[in-house]
Amino acid sequence: MSEAVSALEGATYEGYCTVSDRGPVGMVTLRGDLGSEGLAKAVKAATGLALPGQGAIVGKGGVSLAWMSPDELMLFCAHQDAPGLAAGLAKALADQHALVADVSDARAVLRLEGTAVREVMAKLTPADVAPGAFGPGQMRRTRIAQVAAGFWMPDETSFDVIVFRSVARYAFDLMANAARPGGEVGLFAPS
Repeated sequence: MSEAVSALEGATYEGYCTVSDRGPVGMVTLRGDLGSEGLAKAVKAATGLALPGQGAIVGKGGVSLAWMSPDELMLFCAHQDAPGLAAGLAKALADQHALVADVSDARAVLRLEGTAVREVMAKLTPADVAPGAFGPGQMRRTRIAQVAAGFWMPDETSFDVIVFRSVARYAFDLMANAARPGGEVGLFAPS
């Protein structure tokens, strides 16, 4: 088996916020009836997590589960754990109308860190990232510039952004440009 390589090979940019490649991240997409008791039980058995509500992300012990759409979840885990989790979920859901796929190598995860992360994201996305409108525990699928993306806040000073691997460099460069020193506008500044 070959060694996993991230799309950006650990790239980092230091501006008034830091943009970095999170490296290889395990990602398993699960499509099915999110109201199904069988699906909820299979996910709980595999991950220890209850299904997240609409627009939410839940996590425990290095595993996170995000609501992506009315019939889709995304499981984030250690890269090496994704194939086993995908196989286990597929087996547990074999008697249901469901699709489970390891999409780890098709996506990239970028991290934005710093006290002005909301300002940087507000420059790039039409989604409302103001305090009170978006925060930890929430997941948003939207775009950054013209690139499809999803993002969440692990804490108040960071965003994790998921994009297709093919546009990872473009997304990284967008975020780095938005975080360039001298580009601060004071949006969401503490009062």
